[in-house]
Amino acid sequence: MPSNSTTILTQQTHDGDSAVQTVTGDKYRGDGYYGRSDGLHTVQVDLSGFIGRVTIEGSLAINPTEDDWFAVELGTGSQTVDTTGVIREENITFIDYSNVATNTKSYNFTGNYVWVRVSITNWTDGTVNSVMLNH
Repeated sequence: MPSNSTTILTQQTHDGDSAVQTVTGDKYRGDGYYGRSDGLHTVQVDLSGFIGRVTIEGSLAINPTEDDWFAVELGTGSQTVDTTGVIREENITFIDYSNVATNTKSYNFTGNYVWVRVSITNWTDGTVNSVMLNH
């Protein structure tokens, strides 16, 4: 089955008044919606002058209510080695920018999420150019 790629959050620009804003995107179909078994997802977050927090949320419910959403664990591609020599992947549940960020980064996550959305919180400046989802 071919992969799907879609923009799950279009350009959002902060009012520029330093007030804290919150934006929650619409729900989009994840891998679980299509019954795929690999659960592989990638998001690309494109920011300009951004200060705030980006969280990718998933739901396993077919018709989710606000209580059915949770932060998904994003792989950062970083690894550490513990004192026993075991290599551990670094994972995060949100992307926090306390200093101005202008970048485009991709994150991978795995899960048979029926729905996926993006949440922007603690947002005090800048622009979210887009958030794309591929699965």
